[in-house]
Formats: sequence, C-alpha cells, structure tokens
Amino acid sequence: MTMAAAIDDRTGQAPASTGISRIASVDILGDLGEAEAIWRGLEDARQFSTPYQRFDFLSAWQRQVGAHESHRPFIVIACDSERRPLLLLPLTLSHEHGVRTASFMGGKHATFNMALWDREFATAATAADLDVLISALRVRSEADVLALGQQPLRWRDLPNPMALLPHQASANDCPLMKIVPEEPPTARISSSFRRRLKGKERKLQALPGYRSHVATSDADVVRLLDWFFLIKPQRMAEQKLPNVFADPGVEEFIRDACMAQLAGGGRAIDIHALECDDEVIAIFAGVNDGHRFSMMFNTYTLSANSKYSPGLILMRDIVDHYAGCGYRALDLGIGSDEYKRLFCKDDEPIFDSFIPLSLRGKLAAAAMSGVNRAKHLVKHNPALFELAQRLRGAFHR
Repeated sequence: MTMAAAIDDRTGQAPASTGISRIASVDILGDLGEAEAIWRGLEDARQFSTPYQRFDFLSAWQRQVGAHESHRPFIVIACDSERRPLLLLPLTLSHEHGVRTASFMGGKHATFNMALWDREFATAATAADLDVLISALRVRSEADVLALGQQPLRWRDLPNPMALLPHQASANDCPLMKIVPEEPPTARISSSFRRRLKGKERKLQALPGYRSHVATSDADVVRLLDWFFLIKPQRMAEQKLPNVFADPGVEEFIRDACMAQLAGGGRAIDIHALECDDEVIAIFAGVNDGHRFSMMFNTYTLSANSKYSPGLILMRDIVDHYAGCGYRALDLGIGSDEYKRLFCKDDEPIFDSFIPLSLRGKLAAAAMSGVNRAKHLVKHNPALFELAQRLRGAFHR
C-alpha cells in the first residue's frame, strides 16, 4: 500500500513558530521501492546518515522481520520547494493496544537510529523545520505517536537535528572508543593488555592455518554464518539468555544483509573472523561507514581454544585494522558487558523521543516516556540493576 501526504507552503506555516522552514512538502510512502532512489541518494557518503539506515540493511530487515511482525513501511520524505529531498525518516507503522506507532525500521538490530539527511540542510536545520515536519505528520498521517529510540546526539562531525525535538536519555548506554589514527597503537589498547593478549595468542598461533581476516567471498560469509547460528544459541543458553536470533525472520535478515554488496564496496554487514584449518574460533560482525565500525553480533568457539580469550584477540585485531584504515571511532553496541569496557572508555550519548501526533498518542507518548525513564533508572542504579538481573535469571531457569 502507498500513502501520500503533502503540505504546501501555506500549510508549512501552520506551526506557532515564526521561523521560516525550507521544508515545502512532506510525503509518506508505504512502499520501499518507491522510496529507493531518494533513499540511496541520501545514504551517499557526502550526505549525513549512519550505516544502520542503509537501504540494503533496512530493506532486508523489513522483508524478513518487519513484515512478519506486521510492521508496515512508513517512510517520511521532506523536500524543499524545488522537490529536492532534504531528509528521509525510515520508519514502520505498527498497531498495538489501539495505538498506531511509527518507529524506526531495524528494531533491536540497529544500534543507532537516524534520519538520512541532505548534509547541507542538516547543518542548518532549525526548530522551525522540525515543527513543519511534525505538523505535517499530525495533519496528514495515520500514526498516533512517533517512538524514535536510540538516536545519537552527534554523528561524525555534526549534531543530530532530531535532538531539536523534546527528548530524554535512552535506557541503555553504548560504549565507545575514540580513535586518533596518528597516535600509537598503545594509545588505543595499553601495552600491558596487549602483552596479555599476545601471550594467549601464542597458543592459538600454533594451530595449523591460524588467521584473522574479514570475510570477502560469498562462500566464506555463508560458512561463517552457518557456524554462528549453530554456536550462538548454545552460548546464549549457557548465559540463560533468550535466543533473539531464533525470532522469526531474524536469521534470514542477517544472512541477506551479510550477502548484500554495497555500491562502494564491502557489505551491509561485515564479518571479521579468527580461525584455523580445523575450526572457526571467533567472529565479530558489524557495520561501518568509513568513519566508524559498529559491532552487531559475535560469538566464540565451544572448544578448548576458548580459554585463550579469542574474542578479545579478535577485537584487538579489529581495532588495529580500522585504526589503520583511518577510522575515528569504534563501538561495541548497546549494553554494559564487562569486555566492552576493556576497549571502550567513553559512552556515545543517545536519546529517545516520544512525540504525540493525536489525542490518543498523547497518552501513549507519556506512557512510553515513563517506561523508558524507569528502565534508565534501573540500568544506572547498581542495586536495582542487580535485582533485575536476578529476576531475569529466575524467569529463564
């Protein structure tokens, strides 16, 4: 189904703000194919977006996961008076408990969510521009509430214009490593930590065919994913965690995205592996945009080789690889796992916005905001977090 909503210049003046906006029209599309040309134009490296919002990544998610969960594409495109695209919001619309919620495509598989922006417009976007965008959605869309989670306050060298909307801190943190390529490797990972890893790696280096690499061939991608989907459920069961990769469509989405070849080279999801001739020892997979590598999923062997910290060794290799390529940042995804702090000393500031678009949406936005604030409180209070962990463990026994 395709929906279309447009505002002319007079409608664009509807908000109380006296500022002048460059946004002259807002369209809402329910078909990815109709949005593809504009979408791919805005994901160009000269524009402003994260790799989690690439068309190849999110179209795979929508096809395999979103559609199964009854999420309909709700793609918002704002243009200027000459119909030049200024931004694209890759959203889906879901209907639950009588509320129609528009949220970012990708669900829990996207660490960061952003609009795709014309870079020049993003550098000058104002509250008046956001007023026009939200007013158009209130007047013309069927959504009751915008639930826009896990948005970075900044990406690369620019602030995120969506932070001009009312927002609050996200429930979870994202550990971040800032990289200065000119600095020595020990500025990223200390000499003592490197020595410890090197000592462990000597045991692995004795294995025939030991190597650390990025999967480039389709055959390697398939082989490594086959191993991942065999081992990861066993690792999660050990930790008494639910297997999120068993949810309908998730494995198919990951396989599609890992196989998708990007126009500029590379894949929508890259796989880094540590292996020998006899087995895969560890993998880390994530997305990158020439500036940052962002980890999505990982696991390591069940064999005796696991005692040599292969995941940490591979993480060291990944850090050094991207630093050598001139990258400026690396993150290990949402969450507070202890190993992440061995590498990442900072946190990426991320925020959520819950914007009502209807009377029903006001109640929903208030409830969503309250739940997220409660989650943030628990995650940042050690005593409450420990209690929550115990309860979760009890429920999954």
